[in-house]
Amino acid sequence: MLCAALALLAAQQTTYAADKVKVGMLSTLSGPGAGLGVDIRDGFNLALKHQGGKLGGLPAEVITADDQQNPDVAKQTTDRLIKRDKVDFMTGIVFSNIMLAVGQGVFDSKTPYISANAGPSQYAGEQCNPFFFNVAWQNDNLHEAVGKTVLDKGFKKVVVLAPNYPAGKDAITGFKRFYKGPNAVVAEEIYTKLGQLDYAAELAQARAAKPDAMYIFLPGGMGINFIKQFVGAGLSRDITLFGPGFSADEDVIKAVGEPMLGMFNSSHWAHDMDNAANKKFVADFQKDYGRLPSLYASQGYDAALLINAAVRDVKGKIEDKDAVLKALKAAKFESVRGPFKFNNNQYPIQDYYLRVIGKDAQGRVTNKTLGKIFANHADAYASACKMK
Repeated sequence: MLCAALALLAAQQTTYAADKVKVGMLSTLSGPGAGLGVDIRDGFNLALKHQGGKLGGLPAEVITADDQQNPDVAKQTTDRLIKRDKVDFMTGIVFSNIMLAVGQGVFDSKTPYISANAGPSQYAGEQCNPFFFNVAWQNDNLHEAVGKTVLDKGFKKVVVLAPNYPAGKDAITGFKRFYKGPNAVVAEEIYTKLGQLDYAAELAQARAAKPDAMYIFLPGGMGINFIKQFVGAGLSRDITLFGPGFSADEDVIKAVGEPMLGMFNSSHWAHDMDNAANKKFVADFQKDYGRLPSLYASQGYDAALLINAAVRDVKGKIEDKDAVLKALKAAKFESVRGPFKFNNNQYPIQDYYLRVIGKDAQGRVTNKTLGKIFANHADAYASACKMK
């Protein structure tokens, strides 16, 4: 009798576990980086709405929390989401230092992590992990694309600037990987504090170097403040400004406006991409949230679609971790970027595009896609990953 009762209880618990899908959405929802986390959250929720509030046919519960851009807060919240709330998946982290702080705890718990932004080089190479999937990009990639563009356009002297944290260091590494040669000089390599908003000293340093171009990686409020100060200081008259997509995306454009006209940037996604999934995403995001989506929103949307596809393909049996990981790796979903595939390290192999900020037919200051920089581009660290 006791054995039968225990077997019945176990069966009931297994059935209960598959009654719904629980997702821990831990992101930066306050402070200078809040706009990025809000866009990831909103993009994810729009995808959930498109799926009727379900993921893979199961009702979905999304538990949202603010990491406050603080590694200690993030670790405590992650512990709560995994141990108390017993989430089946996690997503949402914007900043790589936060991702590196919580990653091992997530992996040890065997909870699949679907990154909608943070793509540290560590998890792309030797520390790659079967429980980490990145639907966005590896930190170096957008910067590599700009490095190639700046070189191809013939700029001979460049100042580069980024925050002094893992993604900032990856950014400069990526840029210099493709901006190199006898006629390519990095005159100054400037690192700032993460979250810094006053750039008087850095602008003076850049002016003194007399470059013909400047490359910045400054996410969220950092980029907004820098570009305003860059233009206000008159540097835009003599220095062409370049950045990755998220230093020149819709959240920054909305805050800065016309001073951003003419800025070149790289991206793996754009709101003017001509495919059915993207057109629906962009139209519905504007309808629901009253603004153009950023690439962060597109990545949040794709993160939800990847989870949806995996739960669907395991027929709701999310307690079967091996099957879930296999389904996530297969990535059988319709990305807003078009065809999507993972490399062996579970980072994307994808195209990267050149965009420029101008005015559209409605007079809005926004990005326009100019052409492709890289086709089927993989990150530089995948060969060090031992996963098959």
